[in-house]
Amino acid sequence: MSGNPNTFDNSVASAAESPSRKWRGFSSLNPETKESDAPRHSTCRHHPIRSLRQAARLAHGPQGRHRPRPDGRGTITIASGTCTLTPASDRLELTVTAVDAESLARIRNVVTRHLVRFATQEELAVEWTAPVDGGELEPTEPLVGGYLLSHHTPTDDILGELAVTTREAAADAAHMQVSSDEGTLLTMLTRLTGARFAVEVGVFTGYSTLCIARGLADGGRLLACDVSEEWTAIGRPYWERAGVADRIDLRIAPALETLDALDTEPVIDIAFIDADKANYPAYYEEIVRRLRPGGLVVLDNVFLGGRVLDPAYQEEQHLAMRRLNDLITADERVDSVMLPVRDGLTIARRR
Repeated sequence: MSGNPNTFDNSVASAAESPSRKWRGFSSLNPETKESDAPRHSTCRHHPIRSLRQAARLAHGPQGRHRPRPDGRGTITIASGTCTLTPASDRLELTVTAVDAESLARIRNVVTRHLVRFATQEELAVEWTAPVDGGELEPTEPLVGGYLLSHHTPTDDILGELAVTTREAAADAAHMQVSSDEGTLLTMLTRLTGARFAVEVGVFTGYSTLCIARGLADGGRLLACDVSEEWTAIGRPYWERAGVADRIDLRIAPALETLDALDTEPVIDIAFIDADKANYPAYYEEIVRRLRPGGLVVLDNVFLGGRVLDPAYQEEQHLAMRRLNDLITADERVDSVMLPVRDGLTIARRR
């Protein structure tokens, strides 16, 4: 622990005034990642009454820019990264993100020095945690995930057998199939919208396709887009057995070509996007402008295994998904919510 508020070489900075107050943090570091290359994500909890006022004062300094939100949260943008402040009843939680170790240390040092400086009547002990690798995050704890899978409307034999066939045929690629609870959610959303025209981008072996097709209103049609004859062929017999094959119009072609050929009128009732991640922004735009008012677009894998949360991940799909997540949040054409379902699920409703 260091009592000097002007340095932050270790994990703790403190100012001793009263032993009754502590601000404490937590996180973890991927041991297989070199310190110089480690993805940067750090959190801190603390417990002062004046935390929000101190955060505002911190933000108004030359080091950063503060963006308050209606829910009381705020983001301080510093040249090398960001610090998000989330108020709770008895503390303020800080989350710092940056692209490398040097930038992370710089932001934590700035935040720590200012918080200690503004603490006037209470002891302030800010204990930063080790960096967290976004790729190591688990949006759904395994215990919770198992409980969720045990508490939704049970799947029937057809879906169960398709899941088994997919695991046997696809091996390591089987994770691309949606989980059974997500499949149930897709059926429910399709029914709730009274969908007569649905679009799916990314079929894989057809599990989600079957779930959506089952939810369609009488006479409904599902336009299913994929580029693989091999994978989609696995699902066809199951569509037949379920009695929904006549509702599914499978197009083996690049999805953007298929979507671009659609009428530009708002005729889509529900759409599901679960394909190549770098093209998500393009898929979203082609679909949302064709959604009827009240129609839904559902996007899977918006966390990308937690890597979207970690600015150290800079591959094309990470940048595209971050850009899309921000775009949807600000898109005045829709109301949206992001859910921690499996690898992250966004549901957007056309206004």
